Amino acid sequence: MAESKFVIEAKNLRKSYGKHEVLKGIDLKVERGTMLALLGPNGAGKTTTVRILSTLLGFEGGTVTVEGFDVKKEADEVRGVIGLTGQSAAVDEMLTGRENLVMMGRLYHLTAKSAKARADELLEQFDLVEAANRPAKTYSGGMRRRLDLAVSLIAIPPVIFLDEPTTGLDPRSRMAMWDIINRLKEDGVTILLTTQYLEEADQLTDKIIVIDGGKVIAEGTARELKAKVGHDRFELSFGSATEFKKAVLVLGESIQESNAEDKSVTVILKDTNTDVRRVLDILNKEKLKFDSMAVHKPTLDDVFLSLTGKTKTVAEEEETK
Repeated sequence: MAESKFVIEAKNLRKSYGKHEVLKGIDLKVERGTMLALLGPNGAGKTTTVRILSTLLGFEGGTVTVEGFDVKKEADEVRGVIGLTGQSAAVDEMLTGRENLVMMGRLYHLTAKSAKARADELLEQFDLVEAANRPAKTYSGGMRRRLDLAVSLIAIPPVIFLDEPTTGLDPRSRMAMWDIINRLKEDGVTILLTTQYLEEADQLTDKIIVIDGGKVIAEGTARELKAKVGHDRFELSFGSATEFKKAVLVLGESIQESNAEDKSVTVILKDTNTDVRRVLDILNKEKLKFDSMAVHKPTLDDVFLSLTGKTKTVAEEEETK
């Protein structure tokens, strides 16, 4: 049988808790060797989707396959080709970091020698060498998170589900994890990611699906989603309230937003080069001086706000884990 282009497929996926319908017909496909990010506010259904795809949770409607295996009918086969990192550490606290990794390697049928070698490799990658022989219960939150990630990667499965993989990591550790994820992609691993860090989705993923209210509301590459939100923005700040007020007057309807406190204005650019030149010509003609200027391209934060009506910060504060 020919190898399918899509490693993960969900069609009309539906899930309810009692009368509350959490997933209302989710469709998604993940191409082989690529990474897909699921974004969405609190209650959108991101983690529920991952739990279903990884056989941890049942569902009422639709079909789900991973590497051609039906998640309902062939759950054991699915578990044999996936790795999963959840939102909380799933390690044995009484064992050392090295013992946790070696034990998992043995469970994946690695030889004792191979399991130890793989454990040493992961301890090095996740900066846990110095703590390798300490019980996991003595680890800080960030260290436990890194160990959990390492455990999930012990056998390098062809499909990996990463449910907020860098939660609890400091910036340095997060960047190290990004490097590891990129190396996994280069090795052909197929990855589905949920994350609360929009820049993570922007930097790492090939495609993004935004879900809200149990439905897919947008999908595409980061660039495509940003393009849907709108145009570049031209922001200028002024040194005095007088100059600010005059700028607001002369720029008129081209201003999208003005801030009297910061003495700044934002102009939407339909044609970036032409419109920037036009704004500067107007200010020069009126002999108005500005303190600073910057052109900003749409970000995934803008996408998130435009599509869901919530900023990333609000969604994070409301998230219940």
